[in-house]
Amino acid sequence: MKHLIYYLFLICLISCQAPKEELPPPNILWITSEDNSPFAGCYGDEFATTPNMDSLAAEGFLYTHAYANFPVCAPARNTILTGVYANSGGHQHMRSYYDKSGEIGFYPRMMREAGYYTTNNSKEDYNINSEQNENIWDESSNKAHYKNRPEGKPFFAVFNTTISHESSIHKSIPTAELRHKPEDVNLPPYHPDTPEMRHDWAQYYDKIEDMDQKIGELLQELEDSGEAENTIVFYYGDHGGVLARSKRYVYETGTRVPFIVRIPEKYRHLYPAEKPGTHVNRMISFVDLVPTLLSIVGQEIPDYLQGKAFLGEQKTADPEYVFMARGRMDERYDMSRSARDSKYRYIRNYMPYRVYGQFLEYLWRAPSIQSWEAAYKAGECNDIQSRFWNTKPAEELYDTENDPWEVNNLAHDPEYKDVLERMRGATKDWMLEIRDTGFIPEAALIDRTEGTTAYDYMRNSDIDLNALIDGADLASNPRKGDIPFLKQMLNDEEAAIRYWGATGFLILGKEAEAAADALRSALSDSSPNVKVVAAEAMYQLGYEEEGLQALYEVLQTPNSFARTHALNAIDSIEDSAKSTQQAVLDMIGMVGEFNRSHYDLRAAKGLLTKWDVDPMDHGYDMDW
Repeated sequence: MKHLIYYLFLICLISCQAPKEELPPPNILWITSEDNSPFAGCYGDEFATTPNMDSLAAEGFLYTHAYANFPVCAPARNTILTGVYANSGGHQHMRSYYDKSGEIGFYPRMMREAGYYTTNNSKEDYNINSEQNENIWDESSNKAHYKNRPEGKPFFAVFNTTISHESSIHKSIPTAELRHKPEDVNLPPYHPDTPEMRHDWAQYYDKIEDMDQKIGELLQELEDSGEAENTIVFYYGDHGGVLARSKRYVYETGTRVPFIVRIPEKYRHLYPAEKPGTHVNRMISFVDLVPTLLSIVGQEIPDYLQGKAFLGEQKTADPEYVFMARGRMDERYDMSRSARDSKYRYIRNYMPYRVYGQFLEYLWRAPSIQSWEAAYKAGECNDIQSRFWNTKPAEELYDTENDPWEVNNLAHDPEYKDVLERMRGATKDWMLEIRDTGFIPEAALIDRTEGTTAYDYMRNSDIDLNALIDGADLASNPRKGDIPFLKQMLNDEEAAIRYWGATGFLILGKEAEAAADALRSALSDSSPNVKVVAAEAMYQLGYEEEGLQALYEVLQTPNSFARTHALNAIDSIEDSAKSTQQAVLDMIGMVGEFNRSHYDLRAAKGLLTKWDVDPMDHGYDMDW
């Protein structure tokens, strides 16, 4: 009997130690849509018609706190592609095609190295020098498909739909043809109740429904291929949107996205919760996608990656925050940084002297924002609706649980002082950790990084980022008593510090009269960015001719983004003198080539339109 027990024990021991049958690597399907917040039934939106998203959520895991790190497509996609925040790599400005660092890789190449057949159908738009994007996929085109893979190879496939893109509301559909009725729209408190606003919202919900149908078609195609039980499906939107004050802004409406993951039963060890149909409250953002992919497929996560894996064996503890940023949006400069925890959103505005609603040619194609602007000018907007057309506070803090539309700023409420200081500190720690490139103006960064990259420059130069951030914090929220410190900044050897010193004086406005001589000296600064800010400050102090002459000089510099910066200032001071009009026309003549991707030309065209000056009368065809 003892021998029998011993024999059985050995059998059990051997079987327990025998290697388990290894699962084949999962296929991974990414379905992405453009410019849409979580307007879906599965996210509690009863006005939305999204049966396919709802079904996917019932079969998978819905992430309640998923965020784009940038509220606009190209920088957001840059972060997805690299696993590095775009403002760490120097790619935060919209449609800027700068080189990436050689240290930074692309996830499609990593997946190929892991044995996957990778396809992209078909949008790229990665905000990087296009030569560096070549051949990173096995196939990237509108015909790319996992069905084209070699037999037996796992696939990683992306399908992107543009159905819900911002452009979908540029041309109005007749009201009678809308499936979602304008009169049934529940408007956000910051939008005025205009017919155009209601119509654009209703039309947008129609486009969300159409996009949902496309998701259903892609999921059915996967079922028909016989690969559904072998494939992990991700669905997410590329950032929020799409009506004004969503896309491009670091609010919930610009950054929070729908995000659903469906994992087949055989890969249940990857479940982020006990069972499908569960809501997952972990804070996630796009910078986490590359490490998560590598964790799922069992590849080592490189140290330089800045996100955290939220699935797989290398999954980390739940983070406390996600972080977001805003840089130049097409032809308009602005700069904000944001932190979000499970309850609050903190925003730091580094250019509070600019209104939220800066004119942007592409944004203004929507009838809704045109009607909003007209209502404001007619005095028909209440306080909440009027804020969009005014300058910004330096800091914003919102309780997103109780104020989902983020209209009640708590930054100056003593009751929330601890929350404000905690999130302010977390934001600064993040900016220091990732070596945020945004504290150097874009034009200056271009000049400094000739022969290198912004990412490498921030790590290999002697730039004092902590001093830059402290200077920017002081300058973006200055008091009259700060004038001595701002003067010191304006005389600093570091041009970026001088830029922030001039910014402080610009924000102080008339209170900066005591600094007029210091600002006058800055009009001949070697940095065009310093000249632009000092010129605008001088103009506001009443030294109009001196300020204008400095701006005219910058319009003739070879750096197109310095020219764009100067044109922003000219628009802000609302100077339409004949000499200013001529300076803008002279700049156009110097540039020569007319291309709408040239943001200095786009800004110039906007000014000429505002002044009712036809460039054709001066021999320039700018009818893009």
